[in-house]
Amino acid sequence: MRPEKESMLNEIRGRVEDSVFVIMTDYGSMNVEKAQNLRGKLREVDAEFHVVKNRLFKHLAEDLGGEELKDGLSGRTAMVTGKGEVTDVARVLRDFIKENEVPTLKMGALEGAFLSESDLKSLADMPSKDDMRAKLLGTLAAPMSQTVGVLNAKLTSLLYVLKAVESKKSEA
Repeated sequence: MRPEKESMLNEIRGRVEDSVFVIMTDYGSMNVEKAQNLRGKLREVDAEFHVVKNRLFKHLAEDLGGEELKDGLSGRTAMVTGKGEVTDVARVLRDFIKENEVPTLKMGALEGAFLSESDLKSLADMPSKDDMRAKLLGTLAAPMSQTVGVLNAKLTSLLYVLKAVESKKSEA
């Protein structure tokens, strides 16, 4: 491999290794203005959009997800990488695609697992990790809150009974 190709491969490898996920898209009919707009939106969710050569990316495909990634590399390919929340990135891509009809999702990898196009679309509908943690915490805290409420109600009713007895005795 020529030195400049080796350098490009190392740059792609570095981006992939530094990120939690890789989403492959087909940017076929995307103009420069739309690409810049998408890059700006992805930057807000800690992700990047880069055009890659299929031949170079095939060298890395085995490390990410094997043959599935290799087989899906055709046409004009761009990769989205990042360290942010993958669900946020999937939502940004979904919304951008609804508005502009480009790019199209191909496939991806998340922490070493292959993601198909339908998996990527499903990620956009999922709540973020923080939302899921909040729901889990609420579910775990609910029985304790209910127990405290029941115990508090019993103490309150006991106090009402004692107040009633006190008022009867003071009347008598």
